[in-house]
Amino acid sequence: MTIDLLILDFDGIILESVRIKSDAFRELFSFSPDHVDEIVKFHQKNGGMSRYEKFRYYYANILNEELTDECFSYLSNRFSELVFNSVMNVPYVEGAEEFLKWTKGRLPVYVVSATPEYELLQIVNSRRMSEYFIKVCGAPVSKSDNIKKILASTGVSPESVLFVGDAINDWKASQETGVRFIGRAYDAVPDMLTGLSGVELVIGDLNDLKEYVEKVM
Repeated sequence: MTIDLLILDFDGIILESVRIKSDAFRELFSFSPDHVDEIVKFHQKNGGMSRYEKFRYYYANILNEELTDECFSYLSNRFSELVFNSVMNVPYVEGAEEFLKWTKGRLPVYVVSATPEYELLQIVNSRRMSEYFIKVCGAPVSKSDNIKKILASTGVSPESVLFVGDAINDWKASQETGVRFIGRAYDAVPDMLTGLSGVELVIGDLNDLKEYVEKVM
């Protein structure tokens, strides 16, 4: 099967920013040292879930406290502050910059991430990456809904679309939308993708992805 359109997750696929998010959750919830390890572990096991959903989960199921609007707003703003400057300087995933340059003019590439869209656009524009992407899509819209919007706007068959992610929620989004899926496994996150139904390939970096895409285009 050929590939007519490519969708990439952002953290852990384009930039090596997953550890930054883990560190941000650890600092943000340092006021509750008895629970912070559980909070970080949940984050690491639920990549692809928006920070907003995680905040609600933490308060309802770990801290067992009411999450007020004021607290939710503080957490959202503080988390953005903690990660933004670091993400601006974090390196690309191995092979990612070269891969993006290679796809330009060859293959339409979209970004679908759980990072808030306004923040994602700031990062992409500031790092001068926007030329590589047709569109950048983020939270609060879910990954599944953003993929459905891409399919509807382009008319491309799901069987010709490849989504590349590093989390179980990325795989679930591919299952819900019918697009093909490639996963990335690496040290920063537990590998929960190998062996799942519908996983076309598990890669270590974007050099592996380029090699694969060249074969099937």
